[in-house]
Amino acid sequence: MRRVLTGIGSAALVGALLVGCGGSPGTDTRPTDSIILGVQSEPDTLNPVLGYAVEGASKIYDGLVAYDEKLEPVPALAEKLPQVSPDGRTVTFTLRQGVTFHDGTPLTADDVVFTYRAVLDEKTDSTLRPAYAAINEVSAPDQRTVVFNLKYPYAPFVKRTTLGIVPAKLLAGQDVNTAPFNQRPIGTGPYRVESWTAGEKLVLTANEAYWGGAPAIKRVTMAFIADDNVRAARLRSGELDGAVLPAKIADGLGELSGHRRWDNPTSDYRMISMPMNHPVAGDLAIRRAVDLAVDRDGMLRALLNGQGKPAFGLISPDAGQWFDPTLTRSGAADAAAATKLLDEAGWTVGGDGIRVRAGQRAKFTLMYPAGDSLRKDLATAAASDVRKVGIDVELVGLDWAGINPRLGRDAVLFGSGSPYDPDFDLYDSLYSALGGKGYANPGRYANPAVDDLLDRARATNDTNERVRLYHEAQRKVAADLPNIGLVFLRHTFIVRDAWTGQLPRTEPHDHGFNGIWWNLEDWTPRR
Repeated sequence: MRRVLTGIGSAALVGALLVGCGGSPGTDTRPTDSIILGVQSEPDTLNPVLGYAVEGASKIYDGLVAYDEKLEPVPALAEKLPQVSPDGRTVTFTLRQGVTFHDGTPLTADDVVFTYRAVLDEKTDSTLRPAYAAINEVSAPDQRTVVFNLKYPYAPFVKRTTLGIVPAKLLAGQDVNTAPFNQRPIGTGPYRVESWTAGEKLVLTANEAYWGGAPAIKRVTMAFIADDNVRAARLRSGELDGAVLPAKIADGLGELSGHRRWDNPTSDYRMISMPMNHPVAGDLAIRRAVDLAVDRDGMLRALLNGQGKPAFGLISPDAGQWFDPTLTRSGAADAAAATKLLDEAGWTVGGDGIRVRAGQRAKFTLMYPAGDSLRKDLATAAASDVRKVGIDVELVGLDWAGINPRLGRDAVLFGSGSPYDPDFDLYDSLYSALGGKGYANPGRYANPAVDDLLDRARATNDTNERVRLYHEAQRKVAADLPNIGLVFLRHTFIVRDAWTGQLPRTEPHDHGFNGIWWNLEDWTPRR
C-alpha cells in the first residue's frame, strides 16, 4: 500500500500553481522510467543521524512518520500515529509489520532506538541534537514497540519523528562520524543508493520490495549543479528532466516545449545574519538602520519577478496563527528614518560619505555563497541600499568551506525556514546556547528573555499559550534585530511533462527531495 494522502482539493492546488511552458508531451521520446533532476547543493553525508535529509526529505530512508500534502504527520514506519500519555511525556509507537531494509533484513524497534540514541550521543557530530533535546530516553519493550520518555511535554515531538531510521547492525560499534555507511547507506525507503560521485551526482534505483509499493520511476539521478545559470542551460539542452531555479532565471527560459512550471509556496527566507559581537554590525543603531534602509519591495520586483513576500522575521506571514501580525509593515525602504536614527546615535557622515563614530567607520563584511546567483543579487542590492545612508558593506562571495570559519565574525546572507512548527525555526536560529554549533544561531545572538520564551513555548501543549509565547518572542527579536529579514521566496520548478501525480505543498528551505518531487515515488508515466 502507498502512503495515505489526505484530500484537500489537490487538483485545484496544482491548477493554481501550474503554469504551462508549451509543447506537447506526446512528442517526447525520452524514457519515463528514469529521471534526472538538477539541484543546487550536495549533501555532506547520506547518514540521517548526521543531519542528512531531515524532516523526511530523503528517498533512501523512512521515518516513523512522514508529512502529507497538508504538512500533517501520517504513519510511515509506524503503523499508526503514536499514543501520547496524558502528561505528554511518554510517546509510544508501534512499528509497521513486514518492513525490510534494502539488504532484506527486517526493521525492528532496536534500529529505531539505535538511531535516536546515536543522535543524542555526545560523541556523534550531529547538528540535530538540539532538535531532540526533549528526549530523556528511548527504549524498545519488544521488537515492534518504541517508547520515548521526554523530559518535558514537547508539543511538536511527533513532527520530529520524520528522522530516517538506520540499521543498527551496520553501525553499532563503529564511529558514526566516519563510518563507510555515510557514503554507502542502507535504508527502508522507496529508493536505494546505486552510486554517489562526489561533486557530480547521486544515483538511486527503485526499491522493488518497498512497503509502500514499488515506484514507477526506477532510476533517479540528482545532479549537483551549484550554478543557477548552468542548471538552466542543462535543462534547456535536455540533459535534465527537472530543476529548481530562481524565478528570474526561470522566466528567462521563456516557453520551454514539453515542460511544466510550478511556482511553489515556501517558508524559505533570505536574511542577513548580523554578528552580534562585531564593532559595527553589533551596534543596534546600525542594525536598525540596515533594517529600515533595505528595499524589500524593490528586491521582489527586480530579483524575484514578484515571486515572494517581504520578510521581517523568521516566521512567514503565511504561517497562520504563528506569525505575529504586528510585525507587518511596508516593504519599501525608509532611508529618511534610517538617516535620522544614525544621526541620533552619533554616527556622523565622513568625507567619503561613510559614517564614523569614535574613529570607527560604519563598515562590515557580508558573505554569500558564491555559486548562488540570487543570494549574490540580494547581497548586492542590500549593500547598495544601505550605502545610501552611510554604511559600507563589503561583499565577499565564498564557498561554504570559506564561510563556516567566519560565522559569528562576519555577516552572512543566510537561508533557512521550516513550515512544520515555529519551534523548528525560532529555537534553532535564536537560542543562545546553540550559537557556534553548526549553522544554528550563526550571529551568536543571546537574550535570556527570548531563551525563556522559547523554552516555555516548546514545553506546553496548550496551542493558545504557544501562540502567545511565540508572538512575544518575535516582538523581542524584532526589537533586537540579530537578523535582517529580506524576502520569503517561492521556489520555481520546471519539470518535463512526462509524469502525473505531482502534489505541490508548502516547502522548507531545504530542497533535497522536497518541493515538487517530495512524492516522486508516487509519480506515474503520462500515457
